[in-house]
Amino acid sequence: MAMDHSEQDQSATIAFLSAPGVERIDTHGAMIFLGPDSVYKLKRAVDLGYLDFSTLALREAACRAELALNRRTAPDLYCGLRAIRRGPDGAPGWGDEGEVIDWVVVMRRFPAQDLLTQVAARGALTQPLLISLADGVADFHAGAQILPEADGAARMREVIVGNARSFAAISPDLLPADKVAHLQAQSLEALAQVADLLDARARAGKVRHGHGDLHLANICLWQGRPVPFDCLEFSAELATTDLLYDLAFLLMDLWHKGYAQAANLIANRYADRMGEEDGWPALPLFLSVRAAIRAHVGAATAARLSGSARAEKAGEALAYLDAALEFLRPGVAGLIAVGGLSGTGKSTLAGALAHRIGAAPGARWLRSDVIRKSLAGVAPEDRLPGETYTREASALVYAAMVERAGAMLGRGWPVVADAVFAAPDERAAIASAADAANAPFLGLWLEADGAIMQQRVTERRGDASDADAAVVARQMAYDCGDLSGWCKIAASGSRDAAAQQALEAAQGLFILQKS
Repeated sequence: MAMDHSEQDQSATIAFLSAPGVERIDTHGAMIFLGPDSVYKLKRAVDLGYLDFSTLALREAACRAELALNRRTAPDLYCGLRAIRRGPDGAPGWGDEGEVIDWVVVMRRFPAQDLLTQVAARGALTQPLLISLADGVADFHAGAQILPEADGAARMREVIVGNARSFAAISPDLLPADKVAHLQAQSLEALAQVADLLDARARAGKVRHGHGDLHLANICLWQGRPVPFDCLEFSAELATTDLLYDLAFLLMDLWHKGYAQAANLIANRYADRMGEEDGWPALPLFLSVRAAIRAHVGAATAARLSGSARAEKAGEALAYLDAALEFLRPGVAGLIAVGGLSGTGKSTLAGALAHRIGAAPGARWLRSDVIRKSLAGVAPEDRLPGETYTREASALVYAAMVERAGAMLGRGWPVVADAVFAAPDERAAIASAADAANAPFLGLWLEADGAIMQQRVTERRGDASDADAAVVARQMAYDCGDLSGWCKIAASGSRDAAAQQALEAAQGLFILQKS
C-alpha cells in the first residue's frame, strides 16, 4: 500500500531548508528548494509502490543514482550531494559531524525562463536550438548503456498493461471508460503490428538506459545550449527502453503542445545523426503510449483536487487521452520531391511540408545536402571542398536518396525528398521510388529570381548546403529539360505563400495534418 509520511517524518529537515526567500516546489517524489544560486532536492519519505524512498538508506541511494545518471547529460548542473545532520542541539544543519538524518541533491539554479516550456511559449524554439537539442540527445543515446539480450515487444507490452492498470483506478467521470477500453485495444493491436520490429531492434542493441522522462519541462538552456536534466532515476528498468521510445516523450510533448514542425525537425535530425529509419513505424505507438501515461497521471492528480482546479486538470488528462488515440490513427505512404536550383527555398519548403504529411511526427525528410555529408563522414554543417562535388559523387548521393526513400515507403511511411533534381534522370529516379511502392508522387519545382537566389545563399549560415553565389550562377545556365510533370511553385516571395501553393497541390494525394 502506498504510504506518504514525508511531512511528519521530515518536518525538521523541511523547516531547515525553507529559509527566508527560498521557493519550494513539490512533486510526487521530491521537494525542491530553490535558493538564490543553488537548488536542494529532497526525496520525500514515501513508498508509492513503483518508487520507495521510505527509509534514509533508500533516499541516499536514490540521491546517488540521481547524481550519477543526470551527470550523463547535465554535469554542470549537478554539483553533488550534501548530508543533513543532527547537530548537538538536535537541530538539522550542514555540519560535518553528527547523525545523518537526510540527503539532498545539490544543483545549480538557472532562470525559470530558460526551461524549454518557457522558451517554447515565447516562440523561441529556433531551428539552431532544435538541431542542437536533437544532436545532444543523439550523442547521449549513442553512448548510453546497452541492455544485453533485451526484449523489445514484451517490454512495451508491460508498459501498455501497466497503463491499463493505472486507467482502471481512474473514475469514469474523469476519463470515459469506452475511450480507455478503445485505447487499450488499439495499443495492443499496434504493438502486434510492430512486435517483430521491436524485437529486432532489441537484438541490434537499440534498447538502452536512456533519460526516461525527456520532455520540455526537463530540458533547460544552460550556457546557451539545451540540456536535459531530471532523468528517471528511481528505476533503471523503467528508464531502459527502445531509444525511439525515449525520444518519443519529447516528440509527443512538442506535438501535443502545438509545435509539430519542431517535433518533425527533431525526429528527422535525430534520424540523420543516428541512422534511425527502420524504427519509424513504431513511432505512432510510442507517441500514443507516452500520451496515455500523461493521461492517467493527470487524471490521478485531478482526483485529488476539487473545484476549478480539478476540472482544469481533468480536461488536460482527457486531451492527452484523445491524443493517445489520435497518434494511433494510421498514415499512408507517399512521396513529395522538392526540386529547384540552389537558393529557391527547397529546404525551407520541405521543412514546412514534412510535419503536415502523414501520421505524427510527419514525413521522413531526406535532404541531398545532408546525405552528401553523411556519405563523406562529416557533420551536416561541415563544409566540403569544391573538388568533392563531382558528377560521380552526386550520382552516389541521388542513388542513396532514392534507395532510402524507397525503404521508407516500403515501411508505409511518407517521404519528402529535397534536392536540386536538375537532370531529367534524377527526377525520373525519385518518381520511380514511389511507383515501386505503389505510393502517390508529387514533384514540386521551385522557381525564383536569380538575384533573390544569390542573396539567399549568401546570407545562409550554419546550413548543410555548401552552395554560394557562384554555384547559383552556374546552375542558372543548366538545361533542366521537360518539367511538365512537376508542379511549378513561384518561390521569389514569402515562404508561407510557397507552402500554401505546395499544400494545395498535395491536397487529395496525401493525408495532411492541420498546421
